Amino acid sequence: MKVRLLSIILLIMAAASDAAAQSDTGSVKTDSLPGRFFVIQKVDRNGLILPEVEIKEVTVYARPTREMKAAKRKFDRLEYNIRKVYPYAMVVRFKLEEVNQQLENIKGEKERKNFLKKVEKDVFGEYEDDIRNMTISQGRILIKLIDRETQNTSYSLIREYRGGFTAAFWQGIARLFGTNLKDEYDPYGEDAQIEMIIKEIESGRL
Repeated sequence: MKVRLLSIILLIMAAASDAAAQSDTGSVKTDSLPGRFFVIQKVDRNGLILPEVEIKEVTVYARPTREMKAAKRKFDRLEYNIRKVYPYAMVVRFKLEEVNQQLENIKGEKERKNFLKKVEKDVFGEYEDDIRNMTISQGRILIKLIDRETQNTSYSLIREYRGGFTAAFWQGIARLFGTNLKDEYDPYGEDAQIEMIIKEIESGRL
């Protein structure tokens, strides 16, 4: 059986060598279907002329380790949280642009404060339940994304529109839950993974 198999292999190699020698281009039809063929090249291997066929690159992946599986679960969770809170960061961005445009037409300080209180009440009424249902991890990501979209930390936004005392109060509450309203977004450092996921969302691939 081994002798027969060896003979078949030698016959195939001999046929391939003869075909390569008879062809000017080195192209040999190996299939009856049109357009399907391989290019056999004659290559000198230490003085021995051998036929070679270039094949597509094959990627071989190792069996996932426990650490790899844990990292994949962590990344999937991060992606899920970002997809959930990113729309709210966009709401803050557009609402801030809208508020700033309207404030330009309100001159009196009392009128400005009343306007901001109304905006705050409307926003709370519309989004309070959604925000309350967020996890602490999602809240941290939202704080980061607000900074990304508005170029202002959550703390500076509260201080600007509601005053320093209110900002300090909510910063104290945030710290009790392990978050920080002063967190800044770092797309090239610790938030690089978040930035990568956001780019995928913005491009429509997620």
